[in-house]
Amino acid sequence: MPQISLYIDSATLNKITRSARQDELSLSKWVGANLQRIVDETYPPGFFDLFGSVKDSSMLEPPEIPAHYDIPRAQI
Repeated sequence: MPQISLYIDSATLNKITRSARQDELSLSKWVGANLQRIVDETYPPGFFDLFGSVKDSSMLEPPEIPAHYDIPRAQI
């Protein structure tokens, strides 16, 4: 199995160590599982088929609010 070296600060290592202990995993397994989750993050099947499927008048874009209702910005 391939190996990887990570260079991280001690505060991050402490957080990872605590999380791995809570999940009852070794550091290696915890990091591997979380990296896998990040790189495999995908939308569920059919997710994009739902675009435009809601036919409800409440889902319309509201009209543009006139600029004079905006609050003045601080001058820098």
